[in-house]
Amino acid sequence: MAQKRVQLDRVTISCSICLDLLKDPVTTPCGHSYCMNCIKGHWDEEDRKYIYSCPQCRKTFTPRPVLLKSTMLADLVEQLKKTGLHVAPADHCYAGAEDVACDVCTGRKLKAHKSCLFCLVSYCEKHIQPHYESETFKKHKLVEPSKNLQENVCSRHDEVMKIFCRTDQKLICSLCLMDEHKGHDTVSAAAERAERQRELEGSRQNIQQKIQDREKDVDLLQQQAEAINLSADKAVEDSEKIFTELIRLLEKRSSDVKQQVRSQQKSEVSRVKELQEKLEQEITELKRKDAELKKLSHTEDHNQFLHNYPSLSPLSQSTSSIHIRPLSCFEDVTAAVSEVRDKLQDILREKWTKVSLTGTEVDVLLPQPEHKTRAGFLKYSREITLDPNTAHTQLLLSEGNRKATLSKKQSVVAKMQQQFYSRHPDRFTYWSQVLSRESLTGRCYWEVERRGREGGGVYVAVAYKNISRAGRSDECGFGLNDKSWALDCNNNKYTFWSNKVQTPVSGPLSSRVGVYLDHSAGILSFYSVSETMTLLHRVQTTFTQPLYAGLMFYYCYGDTAELCKLK
Repeated sequence: MAQKRVQLDRVTISCSICLDLLKDPVTTPCGHSYCMNCIKGHWDEEDRKYIYSCPQCRKTFTPRPVLLKSTMLADLVEQLKKTGLHVAPADHCYAGAEDVACDVCTGRKLKAHKSCLFCLVSYCEKHIQPHYESETFKKHKLVEPSKNLQENVCSRHDEVMKIFCRTDQKLICSLCLMDEHKGHDTVSAAAERAERQRELEGSRQNIQQKIQDREKDVDLLQQQAEAINLSADKAVEDSEKIFTELIRLLEKRSSDVKQQVRSQQKSEVSRVKELQEKLEQEITELKRKDAELKKLSHTEDHNQFLHNYPSLSPLSQSTSSIHIRPLSCFEDVTAAVSEVRDKLQDILREKWTKVSLTGTEVDVLLPQPEHKTRAGFLKYSREITLDPNTAHTQLLLSEGNRKATLSKKQSVVAKMQQQFYSRHPDRFTYWSQVLSRESLTGRCYWEVERRGREGGGVYVAVAYKNISRAGRSDECGFGLNDKSWALDCNNNKYTFWSNKVQTPVSGPLSSRVGVYLDHSAGILSFYSVSETMTLLHRVQTTFTQPLYAGLMFYYCYGDTAELCKLK
């Protein structure tokens, strides 16, 4: 009777640390067995705690137990190896639903260790051994286990596809090459792989170079952030010192004014008191004299009256009449201090914009992507009005200074408007232009609605505040210098102007133009606005100052342009 094959659970004679068959097995005082090196390594890690535990039952031992070889287990493992008795694999060695199973195993299949692209078969560790040991399988290509081996087989001819058709960009078999791919540009799959591998390596090098470049950019940004922090800290510290000095100076000037006023007050009051005392003495003398005269006037004896009359003392020189003028010396002081305050406020208002904008924008900031829908742009909408002090005298402003109309000089309304406009250094004297009152920084969006006759048109523009105003030179006209950018919106076409360079612009004609500005990113975009938004032209530059929205008209009277209310 043939000896039955003894099947043992692999877990029974396996080390729970390395999950392999026991090597030099030892048993701990709690009865669990491990490889000698495995349990020693485990306890070496616990040396600093001076408490040693069993990895399975967690029982602790103090001091560290002395390990002795388990002779029985060692003999059992050796017997199994010599007799070739079957040792059942542990459960984790069997293929699960997500694993690639060995195609050779019968019954419960083990996990595949490798897949062969030549055999189109997946093998476990046991069944792959011939591929390692026999010269017959030397040229077979072994790869990591794959479930997609059948994708390498031609569905029409059931043959392995080893050829790549460059004409149709697909893998084919040798029979396909003789059939529908005859005459096509074909190479071996290995050759195509080699070429694409080179392309892939080139792409990887490009990607790695970009990674290095981006890492350098990140480092630069970090340095920029640190520089910004240092600069900001220094600016705050310096400004606090300056404002402290300014406050001290104002306090000193306030103290000086107070001291001068009090000193003058004391002097003037003393002078008034002195004069007042003199007048009171004169009044006393006059009263005494009046009493003498009154007494003499009541003397009934004529001889006595005539005898005493010449002896009356004459009146002393009387003080001249006092004329009190309105006291204005201290009002003058108040007026002078008020003038100083007003000038200081003017200086602060004039310089504060520069203080607010200096150094607040980082040149390396990446532009934000523009929105694709009008709703996205409306998040940046700005309420903009036109500045009457900049408007040419032929431009009539209305609708709360949002609408401009080009009028004839001879019209009554135009003459009234010209009389209303005062001379102002900000006014455009030749070009029919006007700028907004509000400065534009950050991200802004606005729309211009234009109306006009055939042949008319409006320039929708932005400009720096320091653009020239007087005269007909190009330094004043929108789009004719390096301080302005303008889209010419004719009834028939669009043209973009910048620094006297004109660029034809194609796009759907619309009475409404949208303008998007990302000041820090240097982006200025113009859109045709109707039911949809169509990009007409985009500028990428560097803006060095705040911008102002502008409008310029052809000489077509009656044309209008209005900054639309968007909220």
